[in-house]
Amino acid sequence: MISFKILKKSKRSRARLGLLETPNGVVQTPCFVPVATQAVVKAMSSEEVKQTKSQMLIANTFHLHIRPGERFVKSAGGLHKFMNWSGGLMTDSGGFQVFSLGFGKDLGVTKLAKTDGKSKVSVGQQPKLLKITDDGVLFTSYVNGDELFLGPRESIKIQEDLGADIILAFDECPPPHASQAYIKESMAKTHTWAKLCLDVHKTKQALYGIVQGGRYKNLRLSSARYIAKLPFDGFAIGGEFGADKKVMSQMLGWVNQELPSSKPRHLLGIGYEKDFPLVIKAGVDTFDCIVPTHYARHGMAFTSQGRLDLNRLSFLKDKNPLDKKCGCFVCQSGYKRGYITHLLRAKEITPLRLLTFHNLYYFNTVIENYRKMIENGKI
Repeated sequence: MISFKILKKSKRSRARLGLLETPNGVVQTPCFVPVATQAVVKAMSSEEVKQTKSQMLIANTFHLHIRPGERFVKSAGGLHKFMNWSGGLMTDSGGFQVFSLGFGKDLGVTKLAKTDGKSKVSVGQQPKLLKITDDGVLFTSYVNGDELFLGPRESIKIQEDLGADIILAFDECPPPHASQAYIKESMAKTHTWAKLCLDVHKTKQALYGIVQGGRYKNLRLSSARYIAKLPFDGFAIGGEFGADKKVMSQMLGWVNQELPSSKPRHLLGIGYEKDFPLVIKAGVDTFDCIVPTHYARHGMAFTSQGRLDLNRLSFLKDKNPLDKKCGCFVCQSGYKRGYITHLLRAKEITPLRLLTFHNLYYFNTVIENYRKMIENGKI
């Protein structure tokens, strides 16, 4: 199980400083959670990820079910031993893949897509490559083409076998282009599945319920109130929040005013640097995103001076470190922008590791500073 202790609440916002104690380590919150989709942060060893000041990771239930299969992970002693990770660990439920492999793939959009106010998904409509039912979702494996069914019972069983500290209830992550009627119907499924997840959950792993409701205030409030009344150990906030950051901040405020303040809150899939103050001031404790690792693999470095595209030829003559203010080993041990640019242009693997390490260290340092700001009453 987990325990959560709030050390300080801000008088200026909903921000709070806390300690989330898991069976595999204590997490200082607010905390950025790197994504380890297939039980690995891409291009990194678990020891290296730890050195970036990362405290907790989130792995992907759907992808690990397909490959290698939860039975192999369980026989290895669970995810922590399987991936040699000594910190906190979460697994999602597979609900995001309902969107990403469904309407997200059909429409070519992410959950942060801008909409023109016109619905492209209505009640009764199904994605091309999967089927959503009242009991769960029928997927097609991208490895061998086999059909596989994932519902609340299946998701919880897989996550129990994987053995993470925190597991999530199975939900449907609806597309941003869905009509209000579709979102309402989808939310009802998520609520039904939430209760079923609680009923079938048998281990001591912490189980989080997920709030949905799309961009609609009435639905967000309805979902938050419903999920808040259920005996979950913590809460996750899923779905889309519109393309406007101000709207996202308002929506998080709507949800968090309804959730019990004594339990941890996790925001799913949001994590650009510009999101940090909005998310933290709204009262979110942990949040995950692929941004620092994804951008690193595309030659991008996040720095105190802004984002750098190291693919550009102009950086080849640059003898500066990625960031003079950064304390990571990449910046402190002599690796220069010009060298990393050369490696990228030569299609080497090493720069992906160097940039991933730097980006994670930078993100975690920024969040570390926000924790200090809460402690000092500045936000």
